[in-house]
Amino acid sequence: MPGDFFDDQPHDQSLAPGAIILSGFARPIDSGLLTAVAEVAEAAPFRNMTTPGGWRMSVAMTNCGEAGWVTDRSGYRYDPRDPETKTPWPAMPAVFRDLAARAADRAGFPGFQPDACLINRYAPGAKLSLHQDKDEADFGQPIVSVSLGLPATFLWGGTTRSERPRRIRLTHGDIAVWGGPARLTFHGVDTLRDGDHPATGPFRYNLTFRRAR
Repeated sequence: MPGDFFDDQPHDQSLAPGAIILSGFARPIDSGLLTAVAEVAEAAPFRNMTTPGGWRMSVAMTNCGEAGWVTDRSGYRYDPRDPETKTPWPAMPAVFRDLAARAADRAGFPGFQPDACLINRYAPGAKLSLHQDKDEADFGQPIVSVSLGLPATFLWGGTTRSERPRRIRLTHGDIAVWGGPARLTFHGVDTLRDGDHPATGPFRYNLTFRRAR
């Protein structure tokens, strides 16, 4: 299908060998997930980080788990402490860890035990450019990415940034999992449109589970 249109995904959708979207997988426990997001954000508030090039990211972020992904003028990295408070990131809620393990298992990656969860909060106008998740120590572990709230256009590219990405509509409760031969695929999120979701209001939340160390 041409990249200018959304892919139709009424059921779980295979993106490539090692990559799949589990449609609505997280929806049955969405209230518990959002309660946990609020608790994490109370301890480690959302913030708009700065890239090494000095650009302020449009997506607000926080973390939980043994390490958190951060970016600033010194580079991209995982840090066991919140750089703003110098204290450890909040512990990963059990509801997070269980969901990530179940989703990875269904996608063909049994035994996944994430030690980091990056929580992104998108407001209308926010986006995430094409990138690879490559700051982790072990690329043999998958990425589990949970969508909550407003729908978004997921950009699924290729092995180079120049490849034109597919445009895939993600809705509340969808989970994208990729690993194995798809682990370093370029991906991103197109500019979020205005909206009002009954569970999250004007926001979209994305929980990205990784094995950082």
